[in-house]
Amino acid sequence: MQEPSFQLPQLEWIRAFEAAARLGSFTAAARETGLTQPAISQRISQLEAHLGAQLFLRQARTITLSVEGEAWLPHVQAALQELSESSEMLFARDRTHLTFSASQSVIALFLVPRLAEVERVTGASISVQSYVLGGQSATLDEVIQIRYGAGDWPHHYQMPLYDEELAPVAAPQLLAQGPGQGDWTALPRIACTGPRPDWHAFTRAFGLPATPGAEALRFDTFHAALEAAKSGLGVALASLPLCTEDLREGRLVQLGSEVLPHGETYWLLASKRAIRRRQWDALTTTLLQSKG
Repeated sequence: MQEPSFQLPQLEWIRAFEAAARLGSFTAAARETGLTQPAISQRISQLEAHLGAQLFLRQARTITLSVEGEAWLPHVQAALQELSESSEMLFARDRTHLTFSASQSVIALFLVPRLAEVERVTGASISVQSYVLGGQSATLDEVIQIRYGAGDWPHHYQMPLYDEELAPVAAPQLLAQGPGQGDWTALPRIACTGPRPDWHAFTRAFGLPATPGAEALRFDTFHAALEAAKSGLGVALASLPLCTEDLREGRLVQLGSEVLPHGETYWLLASKRAIRRRQWDALTTTLLQSKG
């Protein structure tokens, strides 16, 4: 005689187990799911009876996962995550409006050249907000954020925009007036306030001469510093991914062979409230394809 096949437990039982295991409390799981604590306890007991295994070790005021519960939890969480994402991908309506928040430099140098394609692939109208210097913190809200950091963000969706590399750049006309590329270290340098390594870090890394006297100019945005460099006012320590077009078109020239990599970069960040999964996938694919 053929043995009966294993019957999957009810989804509501599994959801109660996952919430209690993740939060470490039947009471917290009840609060998150909108149920009562006895209802959570009952569903987990029904699940344990169905599986024929104890999932939690219950003590007077605490619960801990059993060996079986701990082994099963990552599989449950992966399955629920896949169910949630596939449901959103297939059935959730796209957001008709997306809002981006970034520094003025990233807006001008990275986002604006790509906005038409972003609007096309997401099917949404776009708003762009700039934040002032010091507004690097990234909150969980309905705004797609671009922030500089090492990647330790709490957001559901996150992607680094590029690998940060820093090198000196200047306008061709400045080189024509001075000693040329061979001895660019004697040229005036443009300083920029911001999260990237400065001239002191760059010169120390490669054993180059320190800034000759006071830096001629200092700006509080990278975009302004780059514009000053293009005007021939000095040498800027530039983020190479943000000035690719200027280098390609000859408005700027990279000086020397020294390139300083940096572990931090700009990240694209969003919560589930800010963008739908299909739109996020389309957005990130477009931005990855546009690198360089």
